[in-house]
Amino acid sequence: MNENQKIILEIRAGAGGDEAGLFAFELWRMYRRFAERRSFKTEVIDSSQSNVGGIKTLVAQVEGPDVYDLFKYESGVHRVQRIPKTEKSGRIHTSTVSVAILKEVPEKEVIISPKDVKIDTFRSSGAGGQNVNKVETAVRITHLSTGIVVTCQTQRSQLQNREKAMAILRAKLAEIEKEKALGQITSERKAQIGSAERVEKIRTYNFSQDRITDHRIEKSWHNMEKILDGNIEPIIETLTQKLK
Repeated sequence: MNENQKIILEIRAGAGGDEAGLFAFELWRMYRRFAERRSFKTEVIDSSQSNVGGIKTLVAQVEGPDVYDLFKYESGVHRVQRIPKTEKSGRIHTSTVSVAILKEVPEKEVIISPKDVKIDTFRSSGAGGQNVNKVETAVRITHLSTGIVVTCQTQRSQLQNREKAMAILRAKLAEIEKEKALGQITSERKAQIGSAERVEKIRTYNFSQDRITDHRIEKSWHNMEKILDGNIEPIIETLTQKLK
């Protein structure tokens, strides 16, 4: 196919405190390394870090041939089971990270009226040049009817941040409409899409057994270190074959 596509990748630490944030960072690194090897363009749109070097949330745009088709089965809750470095008694902890993959849609496909949104500006706290913390370039958009909130603060200008945030909002609204059409959506589910808190556990990463298990197809892979370094093709290929 080789169709150039853009996706919004959202990663959020769930249950498990600092350990969840550390694993969220490892998942982001895995996806970023996979994208780099395929020469995909990746750009962080918004992120917040935890105190110990993990991430609480991260939103990125990934662009490249068939990128949505490669990433779409990553949406869901990723569970990690391992002994944290701070654990003195050797007890295995279980933490979760939620991942959402949203396909970007053209502006004409999802029309958002100015009266349907509330737009706030604030000072950026991230990278972006000399104007950081001096000018209110960061943008927060609230979609009034769904309550979805989108933030972008990595671009140099308020206009660029606004355009990126609107692209994310369109992708989220398109996902809601898609699930509505499939008859799978409730008001509760709508809220979950807004915060990327997917309810279904799709995969477990068991470090002590060096095993990754995908629960949708009940298949496991070993050599976790290599997979977490971005070599996720075996998982993607198997899921594509089994879940099509």
